[in-house]
Amino acid sequence: MDGDGTSTQAPLWLPGDDGNEADPELAAVTRYLLAADPDGRRMAAAIRRSIDMLLDGQHTGRYRWDQLYKTEKAHLGTLIEINLQREFGFADGRDMDYSIAGTDVDCKYSQTLGAWMIPPEALGHLLLVVWASDERSSWSAGLVRALPERLNSGGNRDAKKTLNAAGRQAVTWLFDRAPLQENMLLRLSEPDIDAIFSHKSGQRRVDELFLRAQGRRVSRTVVATVAMQEDYMKRVRYNGGSRSRLQPRGIVILGHYSSHGRIAEALGLPVPGPGESVSARLAEARPEHGAATRVELDGREWVLAGPADPEQSVPKLPEI
Repeated sequence: MDGDGTSTQAPLWLPGDDGNEADPELAAVTRYLLAADPDGRRMAAAIRRSIDMLLDGQHTGRYRWDQLYKTEKAHLGTLIEINLQREFGFADGRDMDYSIAGTDVDCKYSQTLGAWMIPPEALGHLLLVVWASDERSSWSAGLVRALPERLNSGGNRDAKKTLNAAGRQAVTWLFDRAPLQENMLLRLSEPDIDAIFSHKSGQRRVDELFLRAQGRRVSRTVVATVAMQEDYMKRVRYNGGSRSRLQPRGIVILGHYSSHGRIAEALGLPVPGPGESVSARLAEARPEHGAATRVELDGREWVLAGPADPEQSVPKLPEI
């Protein structure tokens, strides 16, 4: 649920490997996709957007898969198909979902890795098979041609079939279990979640979020889910937002500013990316802090606060 998904994993297959030259269309589509998205960031971002659209946290407060209705869960595949087409500008296929490198390609998503449902009309065509788990912060995407010998003999009432062992083995993985940008709310403890959502005020929920999620990247989507208001990022800023409201308690909220990135790096905190925030409590440096890393704010030196450090007001951060 954290903004754009990212992946730094290298592709697992390069054209010409594993005998795939026997299927020139598969090789051409693979080359096209890897050239368009060599590190998987664009595909991961489209998948992240699809999950966030389905949860619609800003209007519902939902952040977990099990909070969705069954009919909503079934819609994720359609959202992923649409968002991938928007991201890459794929043309419509003649018979399948897309035309990629001049070849018809059908997009298939499954909540279970390997369990894609393949309709009779896709037989013989290339499939772009996608899997993602918000809980595991992971996703996969690959290509496989739907040949009869690669499909299980049984099917559902719509005559859709799944890949058999040979079919699953034949998948050309573009990215296999690559990292999906984390849905940070899934990593908080139940008491922390209960405390955050116990407040009736959206502003107080956002304050509680940054108090309890210190040292973690918090995306715009997470803020929207917690605030459940239209101008949700206003709840983070100075001039009445969490930055000013938590300032007396020593909490800084770092954003995607160059100066904030330098502070995060110096203190060993995650560096906020676009649309992300990272909170931390600081204490003015004292001799007992020893060799703890210091940052200078408003002419004074500050360190990451420990449990024994009392709360004290922290200077306003530069927004540059």
